Amino acid sequence: MVAKKRSVDFILKRKLKFYTKEIFKFFNLIIIAIAIIAGIIMVKYKPIYEVKLSGEEIGYVENKQKFESTIVAQIQNYQSKNVCDVTIAEEPEYALKLVSRNQETNEDEIIINMQKDMIMTYQYFEIHMNQEKIDAVDTLAQAEEIATELKQQDSTLDIQIVERETQNETELQTNTLEGAKANAYQKLNRVQEEKKKEEKMTVNGIKLAVLPVEGTITSRYGVSSRIRSSDHTGLDIGVAKGTPIKAVASGTVTAAQYTGAYGNLVKIDHGNGVETWYAHTNTMKVTVGQTVQAGDIIATVGTTGNSTGPHLHLEIRINGVHVDPQRYMYS
Repeated sequence: MVAKKRSVDFILKRKLKFYTKEIFKFFNLIIIAIAIIAGIIMVKYKPIYEVKLSGEEIGYVENKQKFESTIVAQIQNYQSKNVCDVTIAEEPEYALKLVSRNQETNEDEIIINMQKDMIMTYQYFEIHMNQEKIDAVDTLAQAEEIATELKQQDSTLDIQIVERETQNETELQTNTLEGAKANAYQKLNRVQEEKKKEEKMTVNGIKLAVLPVEGTITSRYGVSSRIRSSDHTGLDIGVAKGTPIKAVASGTVTAAQYTGAYGNLVKIDHGNGVETWYAHTNTMKVTVGQTVQAGDIIATVGTTGNSTGPHLHLEIRINGVHVDPQRYMYS
C-alpha cells in the first residue's frame, strides 16, 4: 500500500511540473506576442494629446505639461499696453491618443486660435479735480505725477486718482502725459479764475451768488451828474423796462416802497451788516419781512423816481455806508 501511494505521489508531481512548465511557456508566448504587437504599433503610431475647445478638435500637442506652460507664458502672462489681466474663454480639453507617426503637432496654431478668444482686462487711471474728471492716463505713476504738480500749484484742490478697468477696448481713451498735463493746467486756470471771482463777489463774508440783471453800465459809482445833488451812490445798469430783477444773495426784505428820488425801492438785509438796494423799479414783487433766496425775483426794471430811462440802480451798503458795487460784480 505504501509503495502504491508513493507511486501515485510521484506521478502527480511529474504532472504538476509538466503543466507548470506549459503554463510558463504559454505566458511567455503571450508576452512575446504583446511585445511584437506593441513594437508594430510603436513603429506605425505614436502617443500624443488631442486638444479640444468647446468639444471641437483644434490640434495635437506632444507634451501636455509643456503646452500648458506655453499657455501661461503667451496668454495668461500676455504683456501689452494697459493690459492688467488675461484669461481664456474656455480651458482646453486633452485626450491621450495613438495616432499615425505622420500626424504633426501644431502647438503654435493652437495658441493662435486660443489668443483669438482671450479676454483682456485693461487698466487706466483718471485724474479728477474738484469732483470733475480732467483726463485719463495709462499708468498710476503718470497720474501721481500730474496730481503732485497740481497740488504744488494749489494745495486746496481736491485731487483724486481713480483706477478704472474695462474689458471693452473702445472705452480705453487715454492721453499722453504731456497732453493730460496741458488739460489739467487749463482746468486749474479755470478753477483759480472762478475762485477769484467767488472771492471778489464776497462782501463782508456774504457771497453775492448772482447778478441782479444782465445789462450795460450807464453810470458808475462816485460820478457826479447834473441830475443829482451829490456823487452817485450806486451803479446804474441799463436794461429794458419789465426785466426781472433778482436778489443777489439770500436775506430779509427790509423795505419795499416808493422812496423819493429812488422811486420804487427794495432793500434786502443779508446779515453781517451787508444790505443791497434796488431802485427805480417798475413793480415790486416782495413785501417787508419776506425771506428771499439768491436768484429770487424781487422786482422788475422801471424808471420811477429821479430817472432818465429804464435801468436798475444798485447799491451795496456795509454797516450803512455805501460802497462801489463794481468792487464785487460787473467788472
